[in-house]
Amino acid sequence: MLRKMISAAAFALVLAAGTQAHAGGGKAKISVVFDQKLPNVPGKSMRGVLVEYAPGGSSPGHTHPASAFIYATVLEGAITSKVNDGPEKVYKAGESFPEFPGDHHSVSKNASKTKPARLLAVFVLDTDETELTIDDK
Repeated sequence: MLRKMISAAAFALVLAAGTQAHAGGGKAKISVVFDQKLPNVPGKSMRGVLVEYAPGGSSPGHTHPASAFIYATVLEGAITSKVNDGPEKVYKAGESFPEFPGDHHSVSKNASKTKPARLLAVFVLDTDETELTIDDK
């Protein structure tokens, strides 16, 4: 039991370090707010990631693990997003959008230069994934 708790704590630290490293590429603060194994889907977990943008803040273009399906909901402000070859779209508080496995998220930024924005991204992915975001090179 103790070994399992230590493993879970170490995994949480690796996960948090990876998301904070991603935040260094822009003005986004990224925090894992929950991580739950799905009891009825062996090998899969659901993770919630809070993304907070300062006024004018952004994240670099990126992808996610091949196993990840993401559903993002804007909690505050407005977010400009572009996935794959789709158009840039502004999502306001209460609006949501999906990202499917293999999608490229080329634009993710606060639509306002004066107000903060926040979104919650809920991931369903392989439990053993440690890197949630892979920045463009």
